Amino acid sequence: MGTPELISPRSPRVIAARRLAKRNFRVKERRFIAEGPQAVREAIEHRSGGEPTLIELFATVEAAERHAEIVDAAFAAGVRVHYAEDDVIAELSQTVTPQGLVGVCRFLDSPFEEILAARPKLIAVLAHVRDPGNAGTVLRCADAAGADAVVLTDASVDLYNPKSVRASVGSLFHLPVAVGVPVEQAARGLRDAGVRVLAADGAGVDLDAELDRGAMGTPTAWIFGNEAWGLPEETRALADAVVRVPIHGKAESLNLATAAAVCLYASARAQRAAGGCRSVTSS
Repeated sequence: MGTPELISPRSPRVIAARRLAKRNFRVKERRFIAEGPQAVREAIEHRSGGEPTLIELFATVEAAERHAEIVDAAFAAGVRVHYAEDDVIAELSQTVTPQGLVGVCRFLDSPFEEILAARPKLIAVLAHVRDPGNAGTVLRCADAAGADAVVLTDASVDLYNPKSVRASVGSLFHLPVAVGVPVEQAARGLRDAGVRVLAADGAGVDLDAELDRGAMGTPTAWIFGNEAWGLPEETRALADAVVRVPIHGKAESLNLATAAAVCLYASARAQRAAGGCRSVTSS
């Protein structure tokens, strides 16, 4: 498709990409960094306003040869592609073992109103979640469970933090994500859209009991709280019910991402049962 040219470490493009490690530059430019073949591949396929979300690709010669199909797809999509030395890639990726591909992408978050208009059946709401790795992992869990969207409240971590993007392992490009939504607005909007709002908290009713009484098959939004202190009382009060994941063994607790996975999969299973499972064979 094309041959990348070696870019100088002092190139304005490299300098501009390097600045995206800082949130204020990400917000100003509405761009973020995605690294590794999985994320870059997904960014090429994802569209923002009809154009690839990926704007620019930096690759070592070795990575470009190893992932030639990704480089070809980037060229075919009209993406700028550059060869870069290992030290440039390492600086842009900010990881211990860079994978040789770093992309500059457009912001891709969706307006909360568009998410509501799509009549979602399953949503994860991250309220006061501050750890970027946890945020990205919950997004990945939501994607795997078949959720329709994820909402990050205004008190949560930046969706485009490099650690969040890496932890999502490409799921960031798979489902709509709204950012900066006040938790009160999120709960009110979801309820008005016919979505049952559940707060995940250790002080709630047993998840197994909710499943047993058939209460989990309706459209549902789960609110997940801060890693250290969970959900404050005022946030729990916004929910239709507060639900806890039962601890049957001696573990003190579950981490945020694990609890989110259990809750989301419980809802997904209950919704499939309520709606009837499609057969994978024809009669």
